[in-house]
Amino acid sequence: MRLSQIGELGLIERLKRILDSQIIGDDTAPVNLGGSTVLLTCDTLVEDRHFKISYPPSAIGWKAISVNVSDVVANGGTPAYALISLVLPDVQVSFVEEVYLGVKKACEFYRCQVVGGNVSKGDKVCVDVFLVGETERFVGRRGAMEGDWVFVSGPLGDSRAGLELLLMEKKNYEDFELSLIERHLRPTARVDFAKHISKYANASMDISDGLSIDAHRLAQASGVRLNLFSKNIPISQELRSFCRKHGKDPLQYALLGGEDYQLLFTHPAGRFNPFLSMFHIGVVEKGQGVYLDNNPVEPEGFDHFRVLATSI
Repeated sequence: MRLSQIGELGLIERLKRILDSQIIGDDTAPVNLGGSTVLLTCDTLVEDRHFKISYPPSAIGWKAISVNVSDVVANGGTPAYALISLVLPDVQVSFVEEVYLGVKKACEFYRCQVVGGNVSKGDKVCVDVFLVGETERFVGRRGAMEGDWVFVSGPLGDSRAGLELLLMEKKNYEDFELSLIERHLRPTARVDFAKHISKYANASMDISDGLSIDAHRLAQASGVRLNLFSKNIPISQELRSFCRKHGKDPLQYALLGGEDYQLLFTHPAGRFNPFLSMFHIGVVEKGQGVYLDNNPVEPEGFDHFRVLATSI
């Protein structure tokens, strides 16, 4: 049996059984140190899988930090310290410096700092970030309760459209296309939601692989059914313009597109915060699986070990 047959989730479940771990399974690992809850996470960006070497190096650095911060925020935390491991072929020194300028800008924005790391030689560029976060209350995927409302923190599908535009390698892009490209290259983790998630959410995760597959992960972990409303799923005007131009369905991009790094969370309706960009997209019900307008939705989206449209 090969990895392409069991996929990313199948592999993770097998490794959890080997390690006999009750912690593995959320965006971060909550660890108690000295009476405080520390959140640990790591993520790797790999050349030709997550980015092209032709991308702006500073964007690679920014994204490497942002995707890890998104995991910490998804569990109700704020970022603190990062370690970075680099795998590098014989690239220009200026390329590495530009990557780290992007890292520095991201750390300044998220108010965290890099405190060390490691460098090794390899055939392709890899940027692996290990991030430590802090929280007053850990919120994982397991706590969604019947009657909760389901929320997302912002528009979905933009990053996938941005990736497809980059792969077109056009000489000129329209303004809305450049906006979509920027959302793919430089996603912004939703740190503005950290306190709200920690204080009110029953279940939470970030949307890194697509709403469809990530909603299934949350539903399965909590042992519930999520019924989503298609008319409530937020779609940006830029994505609508892209889909009109290319004859695409924006809802499919919102459901299947990965790397948006918005948050998916549940809590009672009364906890709605009008000062945050919260979009009520569904309800938690008794049962299992994910439904869209009462029709079952398959868990489709990005998987590292399967060939999908969203991979480079």
